[in-house]
Amino acid sequence: MITNPNVKINLGLNVLRKREDGFHDLETLFVPYFGICDTLEIVVGDDYSRTSAALFSKYGSSVPASQGSVKPEGVFGVETEESSAPKLVQGISEDGKLMITIAREEGVDWDPLKDLTTKAYNILAADFKLPPVKIFLEKTSPVGAGLGGGSADAAFALKMLNKLCTLGLTEQQLADYASRLGSDCAFFVYNRPMIGEGRGEILSEYHVDLEKYDIQVITPAGIAVSTKDAYSGIRPHLPEISLREALAKPVEQWDGVLVNDFEETVFVKYPELAAIKRSLYDSGAVYASMSGSGSALFAIYCK
Repeated sequence: MITNPNVKINLGLNVLRKREDGFHDLETLFVPYFGICDTLEIVVGDDYSRTSAALFSKYGSSVPASQGSVKPEGVFGVETEESSAPKLVQGISEDGKLMITIAREEGVDWDPLKDLTTKAYNILAADFKLPPVKIFLEKTSPVGAGLGGGSADAAFALKMLNKLCTLGLTEQQLADYASRLGSDCAFFVYNRPMIGEGRGEILSEYHVDLEKYDIQVITPAGIAVSTKDAYSGIRPHLPEISLREALAKPVEQWDGVLVNDFEETVFVKYPELAAIKRSLYDSGAVYASMSGSGSALFAIYCK
C-alpha cells in the first residue's frame, strides 16, 4: 500500500497557558496542505514493494554502517561524500518483524528505528498481533519547518496498518493512538480542517472557506526551528480576540487579528523569517503567517 502523507498549515496559533504536565494549552486551526507530500509504502511480509527499487536507484544502495560508526546495531546507511548524513538509511528491529528504509535528498540524520512511523507500528503492535512489515519512506517534506511532516507520516502509517492488518479501528480510535505519538498527529488521521485545543489533540470540525484563494508555502533553506527552542521563549497568554472570533472575519481582515504567538520569539532569532513575511505582503498576499513553530511561512492570495 502506498500513500502520500501531506503537510499542514496553522491558521492562527494562540499559546494560552503552561500546564502542570509541562505541555501548553493552545488553540489553532489545522488545515491540510497538499502541495508538499512524502511517499510512504508499507508491505506485509515478503509482498512486492513498488517503491524500493526506485529509492535504491535514486539514493544509492544500502551498505552496512562503517566500523566505529555511531549508528545503532541493525541500522545501515549509504555513505556519501557530500554530506555527513547518509541519503538513505535502513533499520531492522531486534525481533526482525520491522524493516524500515528512509530516503531524503538532504540526508537522514536520525535513527530510522526511532522514526515516528516505526513508533506507529510499535504502538499498534503492543495491542495487536501485527505481521512482519517493511516500511519505505521518501521524505520530501522539510524537517523543522512547523508543517507536521513527521506527524503526517505517523498518522498515515497508523491508517495504513489499520487497513493492511484489518484491525477495524475507527477514526476516533486511530486518533487516540496518534495523539500518543505527537500533539498534532491526531489531526492527520482526519486530514480536514480541524480546530486543535489542549496540546493540539482535542479536535473539532471547522469549516473555513478558502475556495476563492490560493495558498503558497515557503520553506526557507537552511533554517530549522526546533519545537523545544520555540517554546522556550514563549509567553503564554489569553488573546484579546479568540481564535474562532478571528477566523469568523473575512480573510482580508485577518492580518493583525489572526496571529501566531511563536512569531514574536522566532522572528527575533531568525529576522530573515520576518523579512520573508513582509515580502509576502509586498507581493500581494491578503494574509501571511508562520506555520506552527516555524520555519515555514505561507501566504494567501486572492485568485
